[in-house]
Amino acid sequence: MFARLKNLDDRIFDNITRIHRPVVNKIMVGASKLGNAGIVWWFVIILFLIVPAWRFSGLVVIFAIGLTSLMGEGIIKHAVKRIRPCTELDEQDKLIKDPRAFYSFPSGHTASSFAVSTVVLLCGFPIFVFEPILLLSITIGFSRVYLRVHYLTDVVVGMFLGIICGIASVLLFHAIIPQDIFFVAP
Repeated sequence: MFARLKNLDDRIFDNITRIHRPVVNKIMVGASKLGNAGIVWWFVIILFLIVPAWRFSGLVVIFAIGLTSLMGEGIIKHAVKRIRPCTELDEQDKLIKDPRAFYSFPSGHTASSFAVSTVVLLCGFPIFVFEPILLLSITIGFSRVYLRVHYLTDVVVGMFLGIICGIASVLLFHAIIPQDIFFVAP
């Protein structure tokens, strides 16, 4: 089964390599960098914490990202120990330098991105807030495969991990913390 997944991942890399263009490369590097250390999501969290009606969701997002990081980066990556695909590339074929983390499964960038998207969806944010966050999450996930620092399966599992951690975070916060303590009357 793992041989089939590896074969699928390799075929996807071959097809994605065909769409590499200098402009697209720059866009994908930029999208990937937005996910480094969850930097873009910390800006979203700050915005959520500033707006009184969104504070509860901001705290849920913080918890969801923490839970996702603990599960993906802290536990799963070290249990699976899947080597990143970029380690097999020649230096001239690398679009970004090797990531600090040696293991690739699951994609932490994708997991944290989809944790945020899931919380935003489940907390009932308006579509004009949810859609750009979801689009950015998808772009960050795709950039990781495009840049060959993750296999497609790393990104798909990262997406599911983020969704599961986002759902768990919302359910946990709604079960133990009354939302009305975070809202301020206008």
